[in-house]
Amino acid sequence: MICAKFGGKNGDLPLPMREGISLPQVPRFPKSRQPQPSQKRMADGLSLAQQVLAAQPFSALLGAEITQFGNGQAELRIAVTDKLRQQQGFVHGGVLSYAADNALTFAGGSVLGPAVVTAEFKINYVRPALGELLIAKAMVVYAGKRQAVCRCEVINISEGHESLCALAQGTISALSQDHDGMA
Repeated sequence: MICAKFGGKNGDLPLPMREGISLPQVPRFPKSRQPQPSQKRMADGLSLAQQVLAAQPFSALLGAEITQFGNGQAELRIAVTDKLRQQQGFVHGGVLSYAADNALTFAGGSVLGPAVVTAEFKINYVRPALGELLIAKAMVVYAGKRQAVCRCEVINISEGHESLCALAQGTISALSQDHDGMA
C-alpha cells in the first residue's frame, strides 16, 4: 500500500491507496435516483422555495432571493449593502455562512422534500468578499433516503467580475413526519 498526499506544504494528510489505483472520484448523485421533473413542476418548485425563503424573517432581513431550485441544485443571491459589511469593509463572514447554509439546505430539500434541516456544515473562506452581490450555488453530491451531502460555492460579484470567496459542504437531514427534530 502507498499513500497519496493532498497538495500543500506542512500538515499534508495521507490518503491510503493501493498501487495502481487512482484516487476515487467524488460520488455524484446517482442518475437512476435523480429526479426528472417537468418544466412546470420545476417552476412550481421555485415558486414554493421562494415562499419558504420569504417566510424566514432573517432571510428577509438580509434581502436574500432564491433564483434556482430543483433537481438537486439551488442558487441564492444577496445584494450587498453597507450594513452587511464588517469593520474592514468585507462582507461579514456570517453573511457568507448564512448564504452557504441556506443554499445547501434548499439543494438538499429539492431531493429529500421540504421538511429538512442542516445536520452539519463546514465553510472555508478563501477570499474576502468586497463586491455588490453574493451568489451561493449549491448542489447535491450524494443523496440517500434521509440525508443528502451537498456542496456550495459562494461567489462574489464585483464590477461584473466573479470571484470565489467561500466553499462549503454540508449534510442535510429529512425531519421525521411529526417534525420533532429527531431524524
